[in-house]
Parts: sequence; C-alpha cells; structure tokens
Amino acid sequence: MEQLLAKLRELWEMHRKEVIIGIISIIFGGYYWYQHQGMNTNLATNNAVNQTSQVKSTASSATPAGKVTVDIKGAVNKPGVYTLPKTSRVQEAVTAAGGQTSQADMRQVNLAKELMDQQVVYIPVQGEQLSGVTTASATGLDGSTDSSGSQPKINLNQATKDDLLKISGIGDKKADKIIEYRQSHGQFKTIDELKNVDGFGEKTVAKLKEQLAV
Repeated sequence: MEQLLAKLRELWEMHRKEVIIGIISIIFGGYYWYQHQGMNTNLATNNAVNQTSQVKSTASSATPAGKVTVDIKGAVNKPGVYTLPKTSRVQEAVTAAGGQTSQADMRQVNLAKELMDQQVVYIPVQGEQLSGVTTASATGLDGSTDSSGSQPKINLNQATKDDLLKISGIGDKKADKIIEYRQSHGQFKTIDELKNVDGFGEKTVAKLKEQLAV
C-alpha cells in the first residue's frame, strides 16, 4: 500500500502541472459549453415568440370572417376604411362614413348595391361625371355603362366571378385566374395589364377590351 501511495506521489510530482492545466481546461470548457447552450436556447425561444407575434399580427390585419372591408371616398363626412357585415350595401358604407355631404350627387349612386371586400366606394360631388372606375355608380359595382349606351362594361377591379363569367371569352378557369391575380397584385391599372394573367394573350385581350373597364 505504501508503495502504491509512493508511486502516486511520484506521478503527481512528475505530472502535477499537466493535471492542473487539464482540470482548469475542463472547468472552462464546461462553462463555455453551458453558456453557449443557454444562448442557443434563448435565441430559439425569441425566434419562436417573434414568429408567433408575426402570425398574430397577420391574422389581426385580415378581414374577419363574415365581414367586408371597404374604402369609402369622395363626398362623405368621414372618408376612410370601414369593416362591415358581409351582406352590407353601399347605403351602410355611406352611413358608417358619417353620411353624405351636402355636395354629394346621390343620383349617380346605387345605394342598394352589395359591397365586396377590398372595394373602393366613391361618392361623387354635384357636377362630377363618373368614370368606369367609380364603384358606387348607378350602373353598379360590376362596371360602367359604355359611352355608346350598349351593353354595360364589366369592371375588372370590382367584378365577382359571376360577373366575369358573363363576358364572352371568359370561362370558369380564366375567371379564377383574374381574381387570383387581383388578390396577389392589387387592382388593374389598365385593361392591357390583363396580358400578365396566365391564359390571356394579346389577341384575347384585344377581343375582350370592348367588354371591360377599369
């Protein structure tokens, strides 16, 4: 036993420096590993919290189910963006915006027309001539009357799928593609922009122009 202890003491004297350095290295290595793992855990937690917050923010900005959000402009007392029940009419939008002003020309407005989500409702002033882009005109949300007085044109920015299907040359799939493009890119600026929609070439758009408005 004494020989074993003597041998251990001898080894300790010979390798004491290396042992101490090894112990210190283990301590510092363990401390670094612990700190690094803690940072990774906190980072993962923060990322999860941020992603959850972004999802909640996106959900809160979307129009609730059973509702429509419209932007009412023109001759109303409180123009702005309003969220209303899905079955609301232009009349409800005007009321929500504080009613029409004394300068409003309500003869050009179809108050009975049903609202659509992301729609612009414009109330003209007296003496103002409405164009096809006006969404609350007497011809309705689906378009404006052709200057020749013939078949009303369909407004690409306000037309429902049923409205689009009334157009000669547009079937079920093409109507869906127009609506998908509108949802992804916003309102059409010109009728020629329809060429950007899959399935609508230059010749097709040329044939449809007489039936469309923006």
